[in-house]
Amino acid sequence: MPAWGTLLLLWVAAEATRDCPAPCTCRALETMGLWVDCRGRELVALPALPPHTRHLLLANNSLRSVPPGAFDPLPRLQTLDVTQNPWHCDCSLVYLRLWLEDRAPEALQQVRCASPDVAKGRPLRQLGGCGWRVRTSWASPGLLWHLVLVAVAALGLALLAGLLCVSAEPLP
Repeated sequence: MPAWGTLLLLWVAAEATRDCPAPCTCRALETMGLWVDCRGRELVALPALPPHTRHLLLANNSLRSVPPGAFDPLPRLQTLDVTQNPWHCDCSLVYLRLWLEDRAPEALQQVRCASPDVAKGRPLRQLGGCGWRVRTSWASPGLLWHLVLVAVAALGLALLAGLLCVSAEPLP
């Protein structure tokens, strides 16, 4: 490759990493994107991220929430590692759950909640629309409701059969 080609590649790489957030390190990728490594930087909030970020590593920080729409300006984002953060799993974290569900569903099992108490230690995938989904058991309201409906239907059929038997008897 001629010297000018090498210089052009170096210039492109320098321009790509110019927008790197201060607490993070960035590396230009051959695919015209950035590898942004913010692991273990004690971040309590997301830094301003370059729009050409492809891989974002936010593991092992002090992040508790992600603002809704935080990753929307990153259309090329392919990899997101948000493990080992003290996530506060309430309604404000639904955006992160939905983002991961759409783009990295396997990560939902690895991301664990630190608070509130009802969510402590649970995977983020259990966070519902704006609350916690409890695992379904045989005694769940849904199953109990179905059993009650079946019992009422059976009772109704028994009464109907009894009425038909009584009315089918010949009149004196």
